[in-house]
Amino acid sequence: QVQLVESGGGLVQAGGSLRLSCAASGNIFNIVDMGWYRQAPGKQRELVARTREITTDYADSVKGRFTISRAQNTVYLQMNSLKPEDTAVYYCNVISGSYGYWGQGTQVTVSS
Repeated sequence: QVQLVESGGGLVQAGGSLRLSCAASGNIFNIVDMGWYRQAPGKQRELVARTREITTDYADSVKGRFTISRAQNTVYLQMNSLKPEDTAVYYCNVISGSYGYWGQGTQVTVSS
């Protein structure tokens, strides 16, 4: 069993910043991929950013504004220059071995 604990969401004005954290614990073997997804009301869940070994990928909509980083079993998402369209529930995703795990989600709301 793997547990993912997310934190850092909240309400911020447009142009502001937030930092999300996701700590993985439990029966973890060989984490190969850690990332963040988001889901806005009425929309499908989409990739925001992910890190795998030395590579990182970002959605075009967040490039230059968001930065993903990892320290051991914790993944962070630094979000700068936030826009109202970034409002969503953000989910942490971890691939350990051949299994994928999701966090419970953390709400990010950006007011205009």
